[in-house]
Amino acid sequence: MNTFISGAAHILLIGVGATAVMDAWLLLLQRLGVPTLNFAMIGRWAGHWRRGTWKHDAIAKAAPVRGELALGWLVHYATGIAFAALLAGMAGMPWVHQPTLLPAFCLGIGTVAAPWLVMQPAMGAGIASSRTPAPAKNRLRSLANHSIFGLGLYLAAVVSAWISR
Repeated sequence: MNTFISGAAHILLIGVGATAVMDAWLLLLQRLGVPTLNFAMIGRWAGHWRRGTWKHDAIAKAAPVRGELALGWLVHYATGIAFAALLAGMAGMPWVHQPTLLPAFCLGIGTVAAPWLVMQPAMGAGIASSRTPAPAKNRLRSLANHSIFGLGLYLAAVVSAWISR
């Protein structure tokens, strides 16, 4: 297999694996009664892009978009893969073959900037959930979720490296 295809396969596996780890965490939280993100709202937000609408006062009040739940999951996993590619670009392909925890965990924590500075403001929740009833609690949840994603990046990279041996 050529180097480009091999690298792309590793990045795909790492991104999907890390996102699945985060989803397992979210499922656990949900089972414990902790409110988690509704991926249909991400799909609704993304679905409005083609209509030229990026920012909403409240995404839940925006018009529903056909297939919004599936679109939300697609955007969620595509974002995880993009972050895995960013990690491979920053840490280098040698990291992909011999992963260490620190780069993955640090990038995972850094990815919390996406919801805090892009998604939440665009969906009507304000910067870092500032317009929600419990901003501090929501910030901590986001930070915890993205820390788990960082751990998932590392674990998925370990599995990917092991498979390729």
